[in-house]
This record gives sequence, structure tokens and C-alpha cells, in this order.
Amino acid sequence: MRLRRLSLALAVALCAQPGLADGLTAKARQEIAARNGGVLDEPSYDAATAGRMFEVPSGPSSLPPGQVASRIKDVAQLQSARDNQLVGYGLVIGLQGTGDSLRNSPFTEQSIRAMLENLGIATEGGRARAKNVAAVIVTANMPPFVQSGARIDVTVSSMGDATSLQGGTLIMTPLKAADGEIYAVGQGAVIVSGFTAQGQAEQVTQGVPTAGRVPNGAIVERAVTAEFGDQSVLTLQLRNPDFSTAVRIADAINEYTRQRFRTRLAAERDARTVSIKKPKGISAARFYAEIENLVVGADMPARVVVDERTGTIVIGNQVKISRVAISHGTLTVRITEAPRVVQPEPFSRGVTAVEPNTAIDIAQPNARVAVLDGPDLETLVSGLNRLGVKPDGIIAILQGIKSAGALQADLVLQ
Repeated sequence: MRLRRLSLALAVALCAQPGLADGLTAKARQEIAARNGGVLDEPSYDAATAGRMFEVPSGPSSLPPGQVASRIKDVAQLQSARDNQLVGYGLVIGLQGTGDSLRNSPFTEQSIRAMLENLGIATEGGRARAKNVAAVIVTANMPPFVQSGARIDVTVSSMGDATSLQGGTLIMTPLKAADGEIYAVGQGAVIVSGFTAQGQAEQVTQGVPTAGRVPNGAIVERAVTAEFGDQSVLTLQLRNPDFSTAVRIADAINEYTRQRFRTRLAAERDARTVSIKKPKGISAARFYAEIENLVVGADMPARVVVDERTGTIVIGNQVKISRVAISHGTLTVRITEAPRVVQPEPFSRGVTAVEPNTAIDIAQPNARVAVLDGPDLETLVSGLNRLGVKPDGIIAILQGIKSAGALQADLVLQ
């Protein structure tokens, strides 16, 4: 009974919470009001709640200076300035006998027939035996704010059993976005960096000959609808989330706008987001152009990134290690069986026997004990180098130090 009462009280409390909405422009509110007969009736919008969410600080914070001085445009990007991914299916022609085998890639033959029929060529009867055509998937990133007629790069990747796309030409390929609409059309010569050389008994392949690029190979046919100029609140998203960096960005913008517009306009929302009110009498593009070159102190967490496949180790500048003793060395135990054949003496009644003979060799090369104490990056790296171990050994040492609780950083394994 008590649990039921608590559940009902929680449900009532959640229903009583005001709806959160932020970033509604004047144009958007006017459209909502027009649909409702001239009255703004939106349950999810509450001006008082939005005002509490956007609380501009009255003064700068007392944070220490950041690690690296960077421009705002280098550490953050506008939320509305995002890329859009495009994808399409097409054909690459003009290959030198390195295209798809139509027996293993039947969709290539179907695509050839459909293309020829669209060009007004009848293909009924007979089978296509072309070896200079390959079916490909075409991908591209559509940058923000591009208009119709702009050109973008495309990437071409084989989806059949073609051995190389070198020397091929991508024919007209529509590129669609996630909404199913065509936004660009790609066509042009494919540039491939890899190659394949094959003889009767050996084959050499360098790079990836089944993928390439078409620089400026797609023409934008439709622009993505964006109301950047109508936004009253600009949202910055940090590329590397960090609360200290977000607060420093807000302080730098507020210091600039206080001198330029006599008011503070920026507020940090979380570790990734900073909201900025656009002042009156200036376009959003011009206002952001003024603030994106402000220099702030960027912070980063202490982190060690380890890629065990390639043996790559990246240690951040803030990584520290508590004083710890490390013993590193490889223990090798070698067991060799060398049985001996024993012959009996002449004219004796003995028999030939095999006598077992085992040799055990134990070696532990480069075994040493070292003391590591890394108050800074240089001391840590020099201490690891003193051990004289290879990257795979350093990876094992770092994992052991982390398990011992002496690594004052986040260990990321890839």
C-alpha cells in the first residue's frame, strides 16, 4: 500500500513539472500562434522555465588558466552547422578487365540493363559479358550552408568482386539523404591510390584498389533548409566535452559582449553546450564571426590511449603516476628432450633400450626492478624508457599500474 502511494505521488509530481523548451525563435512562435488562431498555446513551452535554464552569470569565474590557448572555432562548433551524409548506388565503367564477374555479381548485370534501357537501348535477349563495369556504393558528406550548384567530393567503393577501379569513370549517380530525397548527383573519373600487379605465380597489392575518390565529383542539386539567420539563440557544442572549457568559453564571450554590446549574453549549459543570445541589430553570421576568434584556455582530462593492435601509445600531458616499483622481464623455460639409445655389451643377454635425457634451461633476460614516479609527462616517459621495454611491454606495464591504482588517468584501450 505504501509503495502504491509513493508511485501515485511520483506520477503527480512528474505531471506537475513544467515543460522544458529552449531555442524557439520568434518566427517559430509566430507559426505556432498562426496555426492556433493567433494565440500561442504550446504546452511544452514555458517562458519562465526557459529563462531559468538560460541564466547568464553576473561575473567571470575563478578557474585557473587552461592548458592550451585555442580559438573558439577550434574547440567548438555551431549546433546548426552540421554535415549531412549522402549515399547512392552507381556504376563505374571503363575498367581494364578488372570489373565485376556477372556470374558472381548478378546485380551488376541488372544495373547495366536498366542503364541502357534508360538511354533508349533495347537489351532483350542475350547476356551481357562486359568485364569493364563494376557496381559501387557512392558516399559523400554534404557540408552545412551549401547551396544548389556547389561541388563536393565523393568516395566510391566496390560492392562486387571487382579487383580494381583504376582508370574507371563513375556515371551519373543520384545521392540521397536519410529522408530519401536526392540532394546531389555524382559523376567523374575515379582516382585510386592502390594498385595490383599479378603474374602467373605471384600477386602484389598495395593500398586498396577497390576504393577511390572523385574530387568535386558531385553537384549539389538541393540545399538543406536552414534558418541560421533567424535564430535568436546560438548553441555551441564542444568537440571534447569539458566543464572547465565550457565555463571559460562563456566567460570569454561575456567579457567581449560586455564591452561590445554592454551586456553579457553567454551561459554554459553542461560540459558540451554553451548557449549565446544573439544581440539586436547584428546578423547571426556577423556576430558569430566576431566571437569565434576569441582565445580561450582549453582543458583536457588526463588520459592514456592504447592501441594494442598497432602498439601505439598516446599519453596526455596531465597524466601522472604515483610512486610505484615495477619489475619487468620475460621468464623463459626451455625443455629439451634428447633420448639416448643404450646398446648391450657383446655376447651379453641384454637388450637395446632407450634412456630418457631431459635438459631444462631457465633464463630471465632484461629482468630489472625500477621505481617510477611521474609528476609530469617528461619524467614519466623517461622512466618508461629506462626500463628498456618495447611498446607491447609498456602497454602491459600501464595496465598493471592502472590495476594497482597508481595511474592517475583514464586508460582507454582500443
